Parts: sequence; structure tokens; C-alpha cells
Amino acid sequence: ERERHELWKVCVLMALWAVAHLGSPVHGLRALRRTTGGRRGSAGLTGQDANGVPLRRSKRGWMWNQFFLLEEYTGTDMQYVGKLHSDSDRGDGSVKYVLTGEGAGSLFKIDENSGDIHATKRLDREEKAYYILHAKAVNRVTNVALEGQSEFVIKIHDINDNEPRFTRDPYVARVPEMSDIGTSVIQVTATDADDSTYGNSARVVYSILEGQPYFSVDPETGLIKTALPGMDREVKENYQVVIQAKDMAGQNGGLSGTATVNIALSDVNDNPPRFTKTLYDFRVPESIELGSAVGLIRAVDADIGENAEMDYRIIGSDGPGMFDVTTNRSTQEGVVVLRKPLDFEKKRQYSLRIQVENAHANSRFFSAGPFRDEATVKVTVEDVDEPPVFERASYVMEVKEDTARNTAIGSVSASDPDDKNSLVRYSIDRRTDMDRMFNVHAGNGSVFLLRELDREENAWHNISVIATEFNNPRQISRAPVYVRVLDVNDNAPAFATGYETFVCENAKANQRIQTVSATDPDTPLGGHRFFFSLAQEAAGKANFSVRDNKDNTAWILTRRNSYNSLQKSVYHVPVVISDGEYPMQSSTNTLTVRVCTCDREGNMKLCNAEALTARAGLSTGALVAILLCVVILLMIVVLFAALRRQRKKEPLIISKEDVRDNVVSYNDEGGGEEDTQAFDIGTLRNPEAIEESKQRRDIVPEAFYPAAVRRPAPPPIRDHNGDVRDFINQRLQDNDGDPTAPPYDSLATYAYEGSGSAAESLSSLESATTEGEQDYNYLSEWGPRFKKLADMYGGDDGDSDS
Repeated sequence: ERERHELWKVCVLMALWAVAHLGSPVHGLRALRRTTGGRRGSAGLTGQDANGVPLRRSKRGWMWNQFFLLEEYTGTDMQYVGKLHSDSDRGDGSVKYVLTGEGAGSLFKIDENSGDIHATKRLDREEKAYYILHAKAVNRVTNVALEGQSEFVIKIHDINDNEPRFTRDPYVARVPEMSDIGTSVIQVTATDADDSTYGNSARVVYSILEGQPYFSVDPETGLIKTALPGMDREVKENYQVVIQAKDMAGQNGGLSGTATVNIALSDVNDNPPRFTKTLYDFRVPESIELGSAVGLIRAVDADIGENAEMDYRIIGSDGPGMFDVTTNRSTQEGVVVLRKPLDFEKKRQYSLRIQVENAHANSRFFSAGPFRDEATVKVTVEDVDEPPVFERASYVMEVKEDTARNTAIGSVSASDPDDKNSLVRYSIDRRTDMDRMFNVHAGNGSVFLLRELDREENAWHNISVIATEFNNPRQISRAPVYVRVLDVNDNAPAFATGYETFVCENAKANQRIQTVSATDPDTPLGGHRFFFSLAQEAAGKANFSVRDNKDNTAWILTRRNSYNSLQKSVYHVPVVISDGEYPMQSSTNTLTVRVCTCDREGNMKLCNAEALTARAGLSTGALVAILLCVVILLMIVVLFAALRRQRKKEPLIISKEDVRDNVVSYNDEGGGEEDTQAFDIGTLRNPEAIEESKQRRDIVPEAFYPAAVRRPAPPPIRDHNGDVRDFINQRLQDNDGDPTAPPYDSLATYAYEGSGSAAESLSSLESATTEGEQDYNYLSEWGPRFKKLADMYGGDDGDSDS
């Protein structure tokens, strides 16, 4: 096949070459034609212009036609294109031919003497199909154009040198499974770069190389269609088809190209759902909660996607409404769900008939059979130890508020629903009866009172009774009991509010001074009816009277014409209020009436204590203001004194958290032998020193340097060791028993020098603080070593003054 193709190509090239070389001169001569009329070189009159000037037609010496050149020339010589010739050319070499335009000088060259044109390179029509050039003949010496420039075209002849190419490779397509024969799948397209207007080089024909007998292709359009009926996706889903595109109208020697088409069968709902088994058996305890899943049933469908979606439903059951079935859309499983409580003692097994069908059925395949399936589900109920069950969900009991203790007000009843019928013990949940008002009999469930009730305090009591299995105390249940307390007329009426009543000194008899009403915490069925009257003990000498208005109100009236606040400023009127219930309850309420000074219109001006204070010149408001000022002054004085005391005795340790060992260092430098005022250690030398000078160490001393009093030096101590030991022990006892010591460990030092010298201590620290009381005459008796000291301190005051 390849050899035939190459041979055919060579023959075509030879034929085209022969046409180009043998026919070109003729064609060139044919292209060279005269366009002048009349005699050569003359001009013919053709008309006049608008101004009357005659118009003449000039002579054209030559005009060019188009040349043809074969593409993909493979010869060794330059390819001859054609020949140019001018009528002005006499053959004496005076005419020169010039070529310009596309490719002139590079692709095309002209012989300036003869006018022959050659192509210097191999040309490709697919790159450029034609070239436009310009030619003219000029005088070789003067370079003056002999004739006007003319244009001609070199057109490239096509050969079949390009194979068809598909626009895509590979193609991807889908077609529904079970499609009829001739169902369009996809159209493929191949293009050929050769010239479609010249021969059959670009005429493409399609054929199928791989994919029979499932698919076919239209040879002219490239449309792929199904060629086999009943292709099933569940059997084979993917197909690979190879399509060939061949030019030269499919004849031998034509060039071809191929492309792969991947075709997948899309799913249709052509398979019904089927249960994996016909009988499902589930076992559940009777205590399972409502809404819980009893079990899962599963059907399979060979289809995919929405074509495999299924719906489950119950079509038959011996327990209507006990169960329901739903579909899990993610797994397409049926979930059997409990809708009503199970009771092992009532029914121990249920049988269900469940049907499954496709959610999206395709009527095209109904003829293949029913697209549904059925299965049986058996549910076995297992017995569990259940808690006791009350006969009622809640109980309501009524009791009068005057019912005596230990009186039964009702009863509750619960039983064990299991076959063993265990005994039940009753109790009250004390979290609902914190005041322990009720109790229940443990055996028969009778509820009785432990304390008296008061409806006015609490009209309802909500308690919870617990029923517990006797054999299994962990099995318990509760029932609410609502106790309503019925009213009994056990409260006497009283004034509705505290009344502030006054009577004017100039009041008239039978004048109303107050309207009173009553209230009663009891709630009789027919409503309240109160009766008002004056107490019997006050009826004989009453200054006021009570008139019952028969509408649960009464008027307080005066019984005389005038009252005197100086004689009596306050009256107490006893009013008896009784109700109309059984047993009747009554109470005596005292109404306080003050005698006041009023104006003529009866408006109160002064009353009781106000009148007395007015006569004294001070009102009650003024007295209260004076007392308030006195209290404020006292508070200011106390606060000022407290602040001064706190400032005077500020603790050495300010922070409460600063509890640790502390050593307080005083960097004071002594003044030497002549400093007799800095320190006084007389107390250290004398263990029996008085305690009045002891100061607190947790506060700043009031006087850091107290006034010292010169005391005579103590007698010498003979026992050195005993003296120091006694001194230290005494100081330790003083510190241990000192209530003013700081609340932390501290370091106490005692500078006791002892008494080892016969001359005793010479330190000025032991000297008395007042020089006037000190006698230094004994220094002169100590010998020449103390002569300097004797001169300084010896001698009397008179000598020193002088």
C-alpha cells in the first residue's frame, strides 16, 4: 500500500512538472497580449471632456496574467515559473526587466535580459497560497521605464502532502444504556490542510477501525451511532472506539489520521430492587425507648445514583401503628422504628410485611416485570424487669385545712407489670415535701397528714410518691400527687388597713369622721359579708358610734358637739367585726381617734403633740434638725480623736504580711567620755530598776529621748557570774511576759559590763544624767593616773564659775 502511494505521488509530480515546463512558454505567450487599438504607436480619439478637450487612449505595450507553480518541488535545478517579454524589446539588449513584490529577489529571480522567472526555493501552499509581484521594462542605459508597471500573480498548485487531523484526541462521550440502534453518540471532525478546491486532496472520509459491532460512524459527517441493541451498563460500561479519517475520498494513496473515542454507558433504571433475604428476625427488649431503631433491612439494586434510590413501607402488620420503616438515603437501608411502647406481658412477637420499590421508576422497563420486592420481618419482644406502674399518671386529693393529724386524705396504687408480680413499697420523695407535711403507708399507699394544714399559708401541695419493687429496690417509679387544701372559716375579719383618724374640736354630733372596711383571708363560696358594731363595754360611755352600711363598710360618727384636746387628745374606739360564715368569727379592732384643731371648713391645723410643741415655740421638724446636728458634731469629734491617736502610735511594722525575723539597727555614734547625755545604762547596772520607763516596741515611742533622772550608782556586785545570769534571766522573763512585744521574733541585746574593777566603771554612760548631782572629788584620791580627770571634774562649782 505504501509503495503504491509513493508511486502515485511521483506520477502526479511528473505530470505537473511537464505541464509547468512544456506549457509555460505557451502560457507566457498567452499572457502577453496587446491592449491597443488601431495602428501600433498611434492614439485614437475617444471623446471630449467637459471643457471640450479631446480625450485620447494611450498605448499599453504588455499586460500579465497569473502564473502557476507546483508546491514541494524536489528537483535539483531552480523551478521555472514563466517568461516576461515587452513589445519594446528588439533583442539588442537595450531592455532590462525588473521584478518587485512579494518574494522578489529571495524566492523569485528574473533574468533581466531574457525576462525568465525562476523559483529559488521549495514552496509550501499551506504556508502561502499565492504571491503578488510587479514587473516593468526599463531602458538599460537611462533606466527610464519603457512601459508602465504591471502586476501579476504566482499561484501555488496544491499536492496531497497533509494527512487529515482530528480536532480532539481522545473524544469522550456518554450514551444511555439499552439505547436503540442508531442513537447518536458523538460527532468527530477531522480537517485537511490541503486545498479543498483542487482535486480530492482535502476530501475526508470517516471509517471505524475498532468498536464493531457496538458502534458505527457516518463516512461523510463523522457522526458515531449505536449499532447494537440492548447494551447493558451492568454487563459492560466502557467502550473504546478508533475512528479513521482518510483524504483523497478514501481512495488508495490517500493520507489518513486516527482518533480514539471513549464511550461510557450511562445508567438507566432498568433493574428492580431485591431484598437480600426474604425473612428478617429482630429481638428487642420491652424497655426500648420510642423512636429507637429495632433493626435494619437491606435491598440491593444493580443501578446507581438516583436510579438505585429505594422507598420502604409496611404493607401488613399484626400490630397496627406499633412500628414504622424509614429509608436511610446514604446507605439505602430500611430502618424499622418503634412508635408505641412494647409490653412483654401483653404481646411477645410481631410480624410485619415490608415492601421496597424504586423511588424513580422508568415506565419504559415496566414490561420487564414489577419494580418492587417484599420481605417479612419478625420482631420478638424480650422480657425485662420493669419498675412498678401506677394506676394513674397523677393524683389529685382534697382535704380541709382543719383536718387532724394522721388522717388519711387518699391513696395511690402501683403494681409490678412483670410476671413475678413483686410486692410494692411506697414512700414520699422528701425533696418534694421539705416540711414533712404528709406521709404514705408503705404497704397500701394511703396518704395521711403529719401536720396541720393552713390554706391561707399554702393552698396547694405538690408531692411525689415513690413506688419501689420489694425484691429489686433499684426498680422505682414516681407519681405526682396534688393536694388541694379546702377552706374553713377559721380566721376573723379585721380592718382592711391601719386608719389614721382625727376629730375636730368644733365637730358636731353625728358627724362622719371615718369610713372603715374589713378583710378576711378566708374565701367563702358566696363571698364575704361583714358586720360592724361598737363593742359592748364601750357602748354606755361612748363618744363615738358605729353605723353598719350593709355593704362591708361602716361609718364612724361623733356622738357630741365638741371635743377638747387639752382634756383628752386621743380616743380609742373598739369596733367589733364579724363574718357571716359558720362557725362565725369576729374580732375587736381599735380605731385611734386624735383630737385636732381645725378651721371653719373642718381642715386640720394642729393635732396632739404638734399643738404642744407649737406653744413652746419649736416644731417637731426643728427639734429633729437640732438633734441631727448634735449627732453629727459628736461623730466629727470622735473621728478626729481617733485619727490623732492612730497618727501618734503608728506601728513600726506597717504591712500585715511582713511577719519575719527583723533586726533593727540604729547607727548612732557615741560622743566619747565627755558625752554624759547620750545614754543611761543605769537600768542595766541595776536589775531592780523600776518598770515605769518600759516602752512598747511595736509603736514609735512618744519621746525618743525621755528625760533621764540621775541616780546614784548601785553598789558593786561581788558575784560576777551570778549577777549576769540573774540579769539575763530577768530580761528574758520580762520579754516573754511583755504584752506590748512585737508579734515576730526579734533580737534583744543587753550591754551589761559587770563589776570586776575595784574602781568600778569609768564610763560616762553610767554617770547620772544631771551633773549637779554628781560628786567627782573622789578622783583626786585615786593617784597620779587619774590626775587629769580630777582636774577636769574635781573642784567645786565656785572655782569653775570664777
